[in-house]
Amino acid sequence: MAPYMNHFKFLQTIFFLYVLVTVKNVTGSSVSHDEECSALFQFKQTMIHQHDVSCVAYGSQVLHSWNTSFDCCSWEGVACNNDHDQYYVHVIGIDLSERSLCGHINSSSTLFSLVHLQRLNLSGNNFGDSQIPSEIARLKQLRSLDLSDSGFSGQIPNGISQLIQLSSLDLSRNSLKLHNPSLEKLVQNLTGLEELHLSGVDISSSVPHFLANFSSLRSIKLRECSLKDKFPAAIFELPKLQVLNLANNTDLTGSFHEFRNNSLLEKVILPLTGFFGIVPESLSHLKHLTVLSLSDCSFSGRIPGSLSNLSQLTFLGLGGNKFTGSVPSLVSLLKLDVLDLKGNKFEKRRFPNWLGRLTTLRELYLTDMNTKGEIPLFLANLTKLSVIGMKNNSLIGRIPSWLFNHTQLTSLNLDTNQMEGPIPNTFSIFKNLEYLNLGRNNFSGRVELDMFLGLNKLQTLWLGYNMISLVATNNYTITTLPELDTLGLSACNLKEFPSFLRFQNKLHGLLLNDNKIDGRVPVWIWNNSRETLQFFDLSHNSITGQLPIPPQTTVLYDISHNNLTGEIPSSICGLKSLRMLDLSSNNMSGTLPSCLGSLSNSLMFLNLRRNNFHGNMMNACTPGSLLTDLDLSENRFTGQLPRSLTNCTNLEVLSLGDNSFHDVFPSWLGTLSKIQVLVLRSNKLYGPIQGSSHFPMLRIIDLSNNNFSGQLHQNYFQTWHAMSSDNLGVSSVMRSEISTKTTYSNFPYTATLIHKGVRTEYEHILTIDMSIDLSCNNFEGEIPASLQALQGLQALNLSNNHFTGRVLPSLGNLKNLEALDLSRNELSGEIPQRLVQLGFLEIFNVSFNRLEGRIPKGKQFGTFDNNSYIGNPRLCGQPLSKECQGHLKVYGLPPTSNVSESLLPSEAIDWIIVFCGVGSGLVVGIVIGNFLHARYSDRFTKKNERWVSPLRKTRRN
Repeated sequence: MAPYMNHFKFLQTIFFLYVLVTVKNVTGSSVSHDEECSALFQFKQTMIHQHDVSCVAYGSQVLHSWNTSFDCCSWEGVACNNDHDQYYVHVIGIDLSERSLCGHINSSSTLFSLVHLQRLNLSGNNFGDSQIPSEIARLKQLRSLDLSDSGFSGQIPNGISQLIQLSSLDLSRNSLKLHNPSLEKLVQNLTGLEELHLSGVDISSSVPHFLANFSSLRSIKLRECSLKDKFPAAIFELPKLQVLNLANNTDLTGSFHEFRNNSLLEKVILPLTGFFGIVPESLSHLKHLTVLSLSDCSFSGRIPGSLSNLSQLTFLGLGGNKFTGSVPSLVSLLKLDVLDLKGNKFEKRRFPNWLGRLTTLRELYLTDMNTKGEIPLFLANLTKLSVIGMKNNSLIGRIPSWLFNHTQLTSLNLDTNQMEGPIPNTFSIFKNLEYLNLGRNNFSGRVELDMFLGLNKLQTLWLGYNMISLVATNNYTITTLPELDTLGLSACNLKEFPSFLRFQNKLHGLLLNDNKIDGRVPVWIWNNSRETLQFFDLSHNSITGQLPIPPQTTVLYDISHNNLTGEIPSSICGLKSLRMLDLSSNNMSGTLPSCLGSLSNSLMFLNLRRNNFHGNMMNACTPGSLLTDLDLSENRFTGQLPRSLTNCTNLEVLSLGDNSFHDVFPSWLGTLSKIQVLVLRSNKLYGPIQGSSHFPMLRIIDLSNNNFSGQLHQNYFQTWHAMSSDNLGVSSVMRSEISTKTTYSNFPYTATLIHKGVRTEYEHILTIDMSIDLSCNNFEGEIPASLQALQGLQALNLSNNHFTGRVLPSLGNLKNLEALDLSRNELSGEIPQRLVQLGFLEIFNVSFNRLEGRIPKGKQFGTFDNNSYIGNPRLCGQPLSKECQGHLKVYGLPPTSNVSESLLPSEAIDWIIVFCGVGSGLVVGIVIGNFLHARYSDRFTKKNERWVSPLRKTRRN
């Protein structure tokens, strides 16, 4: 018996030791509770930087209860386990969210010695761009980690992937990136995740398919993560998934499959993604859905009628898609708070009356709904409305009086309609109004600015492009005025700077363009908003004096079309935030400051067109340039084209025409793979153009009125893929987008074209505008056969050269050609009958060549007059008076020296000069100025206001 008992005691001892070792390994009990408290106190000390100005301003004197005289389990934000044995008491939770902590966390932080932690929440603090230390991997027991909105930056460490106990991970709203490890490697072992929140993290990869196997996932928030490729549709079928937020991932595509009946989804948030396809009727199976946000995607088809069965919906966003038909009645959605239907392809009709029965609505967005008529009376029933967006419709009539019963309105947008009459003084009743946009209507009469300046909450005011005369008094004080963020008073018949601007010190955007303001810019304009001003437009006024330099915060500065004189001061180079600078159409002169090229690392848009600048062009770009649009045309620049242009790798528009540059053809520009518009006309450029040219994105090129010579290689145009048949049918405005944290704006690319000898500044260039102008040079040889591949070409001008050979029959393949000018060359043979296939051809000129035979008949050729054919004595047939005989007699060509004498009027030389002067834009000008104006007149306005749309929590439409 004794041996048995001894053996039993031995086993007990072994088991006891095993338990001790196991507990020690599992709990890490090498860290005592006192050591944990000491570690926490040391962590507090690192969060107090008495001599750090940024931290003092942040207010980091917190955590007063963290004192060494007390047990840390009683400290603010600290949680311990409930074990009564002091030996086993440990800190298992820390919640210091939004405690105004400020400081730096690094690998030596004592925080990472708290190995028993199960919950760590440091969100809403400021850790000064600290990187997340890899030592976080020591916290093996973590179930919940929340570092959101806390100032972390850099790469997310691989150590987080080792925290396999995690059920909740939130790293959102930091300047973090997830490249190595990738999203796939970070989460592949975290199979117990219930919450995955990485919004704002730069992930730049696809969403891993295996997430569809993480059956515990309840919430996925990956907003604005640069996600790409196709989203795994199986993730929608996760059994516990309630929240899916993928918004603002423009390169992420996806589509809906059929939804199952037992889904727990409550929020599906997909705006500004590439999701496409139809929305299935089975959407009605999502009985728990409260938020459905599908705005600004590519969904199409009809809106499913089953939406009306989603009785729990409070937010429905369907705007900015390609939905067709009509909007089904949603009158059964009795809890709906926000409804967004803007910008689809609905049938043209009035707003549906059932909208007036959604009495719970607070926000209603009906922008760009293809709707006409007056503001519907049923809106008077929606007494809870705080936001009304009805921009860009065809609304008529006056502002109804009942609208002023909605005194709780915070946002009203009626921009771009056809409303008329006076703007009522009763707007002063909207004491809660923050955003008001009445721009681009037909409102008229005098408008007292004072009624808006009494609205203390007003932040954004747009009144531009009406027929009003704004009247402002001088009786303002800083205490009676609202603190405006954005003010748009374009085309309001202003003759001076409104005096109330003296008291505005928080303006981000100020637009006073297209008024009658003359004189110098007052200094107080800059001083008051020196810390905030970003967008400033003074264009199309009568401003005089030298160029005023705006604050360093300026992002957009447009002071074009004024009467400025003098040189550009070198102090302009100090504006390191500048993205857009437009000084065009002034009377400025002198040479450009050499430092101007250094701004290309911030500038995206530089326009100095139509001034008197001279000398050599500055070195345009440095490596890393962001410049997309550079226009120095219509000045007096000389010398060679700077080779630094090859650094402008993002350049899309380059316009250097109407100067005196003296150089060979810059074939090295072919390295700029994004260039779409190239204008070098009317310079002193010379010499041959060798080989083929690599301009894959080129749409418009004008080399006219130079001294280029030699033959063009037969394959010269074969790499101009943007004009080929593969890129047809897509039409949009070429533009540049500029955005900051608070504002967004886009700017159409502009160009100066020549219309019937008159220079015209066009405010839009469409992607379907494709033209080639090589006129008034000394090119010779045959016309390159590679032209036949440019199926999108609309205008071709090869006039006033020395081209020989025949007119290419293959030009008849250019089905979109609207203007063809081959005049004043040495072409021979017949006019190909295949050219009759050019159904859009409006301008055709082959005059003064050596053509012969019968003029083609049919279709567009019946509209061309004698001037299209004169100077070709061997041509016959209508519209010429010379009839064709059954057997055409062959005439010998007269000597070249006699052709001009016999065919041209006495002013022959003067006319040739005129042709070369205006020929560079004759075809493009006529076609785009007349034909495109008729076809796309809604897109060619004289001056299109450059909107600056504030990005706020309250949506603007």
